[in-house]
Amino acid sequence: MIDFEEELKKFHPSLEVEDAAEAIYGQDLTDVADILIQMVEKAKEKTEAEEE
Repeated sequence: MIDFEEELKKFHPSLEVEDAAEAIYGQDLTDVADILIQMVEKAKEKTEAEEE
């Protein structure tokens, strides 16, 4: 049988939507698009340096 009092002790409320959005968007995460942009910028810099 389930002991509801014991289960309630284990309960942790989830973040509110606003708090969750802040936690998610507040992190500085690099994704594939960011990596590709950095690679293109480095390639441009290398090409410009070679042309000089």
